[in-house]
Amino acid sequence: MKITAVIPARAGSKSIPNQNVRIIAGHPLVYYAIKTALKSEYINNIIVSTDSEEVKTVAEQLGVGIRWRSKELSLDSATIDAVVYDTVKDDDSDIVVTLQPTSPLLKVETLDNAINYLIENKLDTLISVINDPRFSWSIVEGKKVPNYKERVNRDSLPANYVETGAFLIAKKDIITDKSRIGNKTDIYEIPFNDSFGIDSYENLQIVKFIMQRKKSAIYVNGNNTRGMGHVYRSLEIADELYMNPDIYYNSNETDPMVFGKTKHNLIAVDSEEELFEKCNEEGYSLFVNDILNTTIDYMEGLKKAIPGAKIVNFEDEGEGILKADLVFNALYSRSLIPSVYSGEKYYIAGRKFLYYEPICIKENVKKVFVSFGGADPQNYTERLLDIVSKEDYNDFKFIVVVGRANPNYNNLQKYVKNNVIILHDVDNMPEVMSKCDVAVTSRGRTGYELALLGIPTIAIAQNEREEKHGFVSNDNGFTYLGLSPADDIIESNLRMYLTASYKIRQAFQNKLLSHDLRSGRSRVMGLINNV
Repeated sequence: MKITAVIPARAGSKSIPNQNVRIIAGHPLVYYAIKTALKSEYINNIIVSTDSEEVKTVAEQLGVGIRWRSKELSLDSATIDAVVYDTVKDDDSDIVVTLQPTSPLLKVETLDNAINYLIENKLDTLISVINDPRFSWSIVEGKKVPNYKERVNRDSLPANYVETGAFLIAKKDIITDKSRIGNKTDIYEIPFNDSFGIDSYENLQIVKFIMQRKKSAIYVNGNNTRGMGHVYRSLEIADELYMNPDIYYNSNETDPMVFGKTKHNLIAVDSEEELFEKCNEEGYSLFVNDILNTTIDYMEGLKKAIPGAKIVNFEDEGEGILKADLVFNALYSRSLIPSVYSGEKYYIAGRKFLYYEPICIKENVKKVFVSFGGADPQNYTERLLDIVSKEDYNDFKFIVVVGRANPNYNNLQKYVKNNVIILHDVDNMPEVMSKCDVAVTSRGRTGYELALLGIPTIAIAQNEREEKHGFVSNDNGFTYLGLSPADDIIESNLRMYLTASYKIRQAFQNKLLSHDLRSGRSRVMGLINNV
């Protein structure tokens, strides 16, 4: 079966001068229609109809046929039907596919599926459409009347198929200089992005932006040992990229449930080799690692899989940082390596925390926030609940948050009473925090969140890695107790916080709020975007 693609690309254009040869994302516009046809599994003949020497040059460079268009067929009044007929009238094609250069985002998979649809259904003509339900009006007998019976939500409106310029496929024997529409005609719905056509300077800018935007991915893992903070931060980064990045995770280390209800594309891999293989297929231009320590071998394997990609690592203490383009270690002190940005300036605050203002310090402490991260491997939560179960603490309310990765949640229910509330997998953490007067937490990202809200905080390290975190310290307004302090030390400091005067707690808050933690998000993304 001979299937010919006809690409009409004249020199003249009413809306945008030199439209078909304008350079977009490194190539002339007509290039993209030709390349789509060349990649098709079905199309085996390509002819560009033109009166432009520049278009002719592009077609020759790509090795496709050229039909020099007559002056009459190059006028604004000439129809596409007449142009296509002129191109194939002496050709022995079975099917003719008209591809418009003004739809450069059309994917070859979409086109091939449409061609196959026409063949399987024995159609004469197939027209590309998008489904665009809208409230619309018509003029009937001189009166403006609605094309709907009742106003409902847009997603409840009936389908409204709008033709696009992406493609029109027709059997050769029904094509005339007046029509390409046969008796058996159907429509083929395509994705909105595939249909986007250039008919104005505004659309030209949008298409250029879409074609030039980076394709990105994130690799992250989270579990009881590693904690959940990496996952949470990766989801925040994903939202900041203004695109939908692929998010990879190792299925041997991470349960996909830790990602919650995210709409981002989650991809499981079971080894670094599988990750590299998938990355090589996708060809990312930006890749983010949030997996703690990377090795030289891992980074070299990743660079080989996605050559030319910019690689950004978060909280990486491994030797792999020497191969990364950028490294952010907000929890650690200053680095001597130029590509490593360390310290509180590069902390990425969760989006919801930026909705809230710092708490107001009250005369007396009434509510205490308690959270030891998503997993709490040291079981600090139960140790603290043992302490506050004494009658001495009945006048204070303890709001305890247990992360989704904490295996001890059910056992902790025995501590629930009038002054102890245990919450699990909280969706809006800043709302819970902001109702409290003081806090007890781990020496991780939660410390940053509490500082951003100005909540006086006692902090305890979960492991040796957290002992290295520099921000949560006495100098910055926290009371830091080290790794696994004795219960009597925890209790004595808790009592001090519960009875501390307004003046003392205000002084703690002033120190906490002296750090600009709200700007780190934009600061980090600015550096990533400029890599």
